[in-house]
Amino acid sequence: MRLHRRATVAVTAALLATAVLAAQEPTPKQDGGSFRFRTGVELINVSVTVSDPSGRYVPGLRQEDFVLYEDGVEQPITHFSNERVPVSLGLVVDTSGSMDGDKWEHARDALDRFVLELLGSDDEVFLYTFNNFPNLIEDWTRERPRLSRAMKRIMPQGGTAMYDALVEAVPLAEKGEHRKKAIVIISDGNDTNSSATVEEVKHLIRDTELMVYAIGIDGDSSSSRTNPFGTRPPVRLPFPFPGTRRRPFPSLPMQPPWGGTSQRTVRRSDRVNAAALRDLTDDSGGRTEIVRDSRDMDPATAGIASELSQQYFLAYPAAARKDGRWHNIRVEVRDRRYTVRARRGYMAT
Repeated sequence: MRLHRRATVAVTAALLATAVLAAQEPTPKQDGGSFRFRTGVELINVSVTVSDPSGRYVPGLRQEDFVLYEDGVEQPITHFSNERVPVSLGLVVDTSGSMDGDKWEHARDALDRFVLELLGSDDEVFLYTFNNFPNLIEDWTRERPRLSRAMKRIMPQGGTAMYDALVEAVPLAEKGEHRKKAIVIISDGNDTNSSATVEEVKHLIRDTELMVYAIGIDGDSSSSRTNPFGTRPPVRLPFPFPGTRRRPFPSLPMQPPWGGTSQRTVRRSDRVNAAALRDLTDDSGGRTEIVRDSRDMDPATAGIASELSQQYFLAYPAAARKDGRWHNIRVEVRDRRYTVRARRGYMAT
């Protein structure tokens, strides 16, 4: 009987010790309840968009429907989900002078619907704007009406420092609490004021797992306001605003207003640079959409919200050594009728 009691006490003590140790161990990170990430294993996370020949998203695929390659070598997919997961989303929005009038009204209405109606209740958002320089309007928040109220107070003016805004927004986006992280850029013009270059921003994005989307407005939409030199909508002025932190604007060719028939024209280089936007978006698994009329921003933002909610998630153990180099990723679906878009690689840093 004594031996039995001693054995019982020993077993109880061992169970208590095991429970204490288990309570002290860190809980594996979870996001959306779908995955547990193994401690010490570096995973490469890949969000995947699959569409059919009509451009519609394809639901219901399984892990075995996908094949993933790194540098041309097939890799084992160790994590998979076809469920919606919450997203940490940064909005980076052009508020330069060329956005004044109807463009800004349409952009504001589209963003209102985007953040108030189309995103999930568990998504978090921040808002950066840019004109002569970047401006963080709202840090990470789930209180969407705050973003809406903030946008109503904005008056577009000045130049376009999009690249500098992304230099600040990308590190903030990386601090989002959700595994899925994305940035949406909205702009109607080429960058005229940044210190950073498109190549520098491209490399910055490549060092992250962010998906980057862009909506470019390419067309003379619709401002009801005129400038004193003609009838075109206001454009960026050829002199620096007082107190600007950036270099002066490049000069615009102008003729004196007293000529009677002349007016300022918008240079070709001031139009939205679709190639630069695609440089920023395509490697990340996002995309660039160019709209001809600012009224098309609403369906464009709705399309991005729909895409973010219907993506697949894959992850695999990193195959490359930390050599500081870019390693290519290619994701395929066994059904060749479908089109796949995913991040094109990662920096092994």
